[in-house]
Amino acid sequence: MAARAWLQRLVPLAGLLVLLAVIALLCSTASVFLERRAMLGFIDLAAVVGLYIFVGNSGVLSFGHVSFMAVGAYTSALLTMRPGMKAMLVPGLPALIAHAQLSPPLGFVIGALVAAVVALAVGLILMRLSGMAASIATFALLIIAYVGLGNWDSVTGGQKSLMGVPIYSNLRVAFVVAALSVVIAFAYQETRSALVLRAAREDEVAAAATGVNIYLHRLIAFVLSGFVSGLAGALMAHVLGDVRIETFYLDLTFMTIAMLVIGGSGSLTGAVAGTIVTVAATEFLRTLEAGLPLGSTGFVIKAPDGLADSLLALAMLLALIFFPKGISGGRELAWPVRQPRAR
Repeated sequence: MAARAWLQRLVPLAGLLVLLAVIALLCSTASVFLERRAMLGFIDLAAVVGLYIFVGNSGVLSFGHVSFMAVGAYTSALLTMRPGMKAMLVPGLPALIAHAQLSPPLGFVIGALVAAVVALAVGLILMRLSGMAASIATFALLIIAYVGLGNWDSVTGGQKSLMGVPIYSNLRVAFVVAALSVVIAFAYQETRSALVLRAAREDEVAAAATGVNIYLHRLIAFVLSGFVSGLAGALMAHVLGDVRIETFYLDLTFMTIAMLVIGGSGSLTGAVAGTIVTVAATEFLRTLEAGLPLGSTGFVIKAPDGLADSLLALAMLLALIFFPKGISGGRELAWPVRQPRAR
């Protein structure tokens, strides 16, 4: 029975990944612009899934996961850049990092692991908090990371762009990273740790009374989500070719939260669906802001500047009012497997 239930949830998820692969293939054959937008969309997907691993299972809203993306991006960038470029941009680097030039895939893994270690160090303190106090603490983490990384001139270059990051990521690599993030999230949410954490999400007092170590299970989810977020940040660094601290602050924070809320923070299906819908709608609206010509008529449809951001905020507000569990209803897609007939 357990295997059948697991299969019911796995099949639709595999279908979503196949759909994403088809979208990636269509974008790659359509134009270079659409191919790049699809790569950025896969970055958003990995970031939202990383956020879901903690928020969706614990019920604690986090504003600090973009900090782990920044850690993953800077770590992977510094380990894969040419030594000559690092000597010019950040001459104060430790010798071990200054002379290192690893392959980008290895940089991805190390960047994600360093982000997970940072999440562990931070989580040992923050996971003792609950509710609004924990959310405010994660927002403080975001600010500390922004100020700290933005002023660590000898390592990150401070407010300057860290240029010369190897452009390794193509559409295939971006899809693999996004798909791997979804697989990690699915595998985790099927574990006993995630199950008891979701029970604590629904009733923390009752879960604690039955002997559930809420602190430990929240910490596990926090560290794993930090790993996936760090992986998304490393992917972003190798897609853009440079790292700037401004990239990993409020805009990206609220964008990932909006995608998760619109899709439904209570399910992995919601995280994936919310990302797809939000990215597609946002790109269409930004195209309208830039001006969309109607064939050879010479007429151009142009929307007011800022319309995309305004409608995104409105969509999140409407979702909170009318669909508090998001467009997924907080449920996972389930394949209708026939139950055996009782004898």
